[in-house]
Amino acid sequence: MTKTPEEIELMAEAGRLLASVFTYLDGLTLAGMTTMEVNDRVEALIVDELEARPASKGQYGYGFVLNCSINEVVCHGVPSNDEVLKDGDIVNLDITLEKQGFIADSSKTYLIGNVGPAARKLVRTTYEAMWKGIRVVKPGATLGDIGHAIEQHAKRSGYSVVRDYCGHGIGREMHEAPQVLHFGKAGTGMTLKEGMTFTIEPMLNQGVRSVRTEDDGWTVVTADRKLSAQFEHTVAVTKTGVRVLTLRPDEVACAA
Repeated sequence: MTKTPEEIELMAEAGRLLASVFTYLDGLTLAGMTTMEVNDRVEALIVDELEARPASKGQYGYGFVLNCSINEVVCHGVPSNDEVLKDGDIVNLDITLEKQGFIADSSKTYLIGNVGPAARKLVRTTYEAMWKGIRVVKPGATLGDIGHAIEQHAKRSGYSVVRDYCGHGIGREMHEAPQVLHFGKAGTGMTLKEGMTFTIEPMLNQGVRSVRTEDDGWTVVTADRKLSAQFEHTVAVTKTGVRVLTLRPDEVACAA
């Protein structure tokens, strides 16, 4: 479950490369692109330029390098040649990358063009909630502390936290122990130890927390069709706190 310092450095390199993928996406005009075009561009970048492996492709039979989850889609949205990103949308792009045997996992919700204030608030609050969870990570804290911090921040803004999906341990495998819930009671659950690596990836809904899976077997949507947003980072527990292994250059101030 815990990683050696050398293994964490390998994970950090995978995380650095994955962060560069999001920096690349930040520079694109996503409006007007199909979700399949986004997928294909990311695959070319990871494989051809970064000389890494898109870890999601082939995982559990999934055929693509990322998930594109638009508006009411909570997670696992499947890229499509028929689905065009349009002005006013919010879209979560969830991407994984493997380098030298270790995997990094991260996601970001993008605002497409002129997004309304209610959607902007949801996205901003979800990002803040992820960081609330990250900031409690340290040796001696518990998994319940993470979930409690996230849930309390979401509730203060009137949002619900999806309970059907959670963060997870990560390393040589995409999904390792433990499960990292985004709700819970402070002081409960597994105690964190130096060397643990896992994802924190809250999904917040405007309405009810209930979700359902579409007929394709992948796409998960809000039960009431209201908006959902998500952010995700891969983190490591350090001797004194936390290290965000997928930190993007524009987020340095957040991690300080």
